[in-house]
Amino acid sequence: MFLLSLNILYMCRYRHLMMDIVGLLPHSKKDVKVQAKDNKSATLNELVDLKSCSSCLFFECRKKRDLYMWVSKCPSGPSAKFLVNAVHTMAELKLTGNHLKGSRPILTFSASFDMHPHFQLLKELFTQVFCTPKDHRKSKPFFDHVLSFAILDNHIWFRNYQISVPHHGTEKLERGALDKMTLIEVGPRFCLNPIKIFSGSFGGQTLYENPFYVSPNLVRSQEKRQKAGKYVKKVKAKQRRRTHVISNLLEPDELADVWHE
Repeated sequence: MFLLSLNILYMCRYRHLMMDIVGLLPHSKKDVKVQAKDNKSATLNELVDLKSCSSCLFFECRKKRDLYMWVSKCPSGPSAKFLVNAVHTMAELKLTGNHLKGSRPILTFSASFDMHPHFQLLKELFTQVFCTPKDHRKSKPFFDHVLSFAILDNHIWFRNYQISVPHHGTEKLERGALDKMTLIEVGPRFCLNPIKIFSGSFGGQTLYENPFYVSPNLVRSQEKRQKAGKYVKKVKAKQRRRTHVISNLLEPDELADVWHE
């Protein structure tokens, strides 16, 4: 079992995303908001121990706009920190897929997870967190949806699909007839940008640091500089125009005051 915790989630979309994940994982336990600025690691590990869990998903919202997600094995680690982008909840997407609540998921990973050691570690973390234990008291004893993890542009993309099996009257589908099964997306959707992987739970020695990660604060500052650059260009253009007019004054016309006499 593992624990999900919510920290100062201002935006309604992030709160709905967490509730969607709770609905996907019947073996999860959720808790109230956590205020732990000084010693977040000790507070969360103690909370996980009180809930008798072994893993933790911690959602942290900063500046009321940036969502970070921690995936940790408690209390010894390892743990990983992600920036969550491209969030789309179930209520927002309104897709046609639908599966029973509490059913066990099939986890699929793209081949890129086996190409690098840090992705192999993340694959094992996701497997232990998102895979519902067999014979869990809150889970259904069958599989009817697929959780997909794919790597594209050094980002991890999450999708949830329903396994749709066509029925023709009372005929049963033969076992292993995968060609007759289809996948229908259910939601939610989100993208994980890896930041760091730590040896401990919510901290410790850094095992991996993403060299392609760009902080949202840096992105916003660059956007402000671009907007400021447009304004500076307009001001300089007006100054050039004023200087051009002053340096190229027209000679007075002799017939300009003819109609004023």
